[in-house]
Amino acid sequence: MKKALLLLASHALVAVAGFAAGVYFLPILIAPPAPEVSEVKALATQARFTGQFRRDLPGSDALHWGEGTVSVGPQSVSLMGRLAPGPDYKLYLSPSFVQTEAEFLPIKDRMLRVGDVKTFENFVVTLPPGVDLAAYNTVVVWCETFKEFISAAQYR
Repeated sequence: MKKALLLLASHALVAVAGFAAGVYFLPILIAPPAPEVSEVKALATQARFTGQFRRDLPGSDALHWGEGTVSVGPQSVSLMGRLAPGPDYKLYLSPSFVQTEAEFLPIKDRMLRVGDVKTFENFVVTLPPGVDLAAYNTVVVWCETFKEFISAAQYR
């Protein structure tokens, strides 16, 4: 009986570890190639606003973080930097600076969901036509599936 429980516990532990590894590594394996540095730099020169993703935000942690320069231009938002890998990242424009899940969720309905973030080193996300960038002041990366705050950058 003791041997059976030990086998069951060890197999359950391996299954949980395998699932966790899959959740972490699958987005990395299926991510498209990151945009070229030259493309991100070119978009940054057209940007009307810039901000910084920082690892030390209260809502960020060892598995949920971003770092680098975010450029907000008339047609796109780009990042010259990195994000912690994860599934189902969405880019939002927020009317106020948020830095935790608790701050994000109450105003999510006032934010503009711009699009998907599919790369973890540099990204470019196209803005929908007619976006009034002055109506917002912050770029937020959010994991929709797990409702996790990843990072935010105040751009004005």
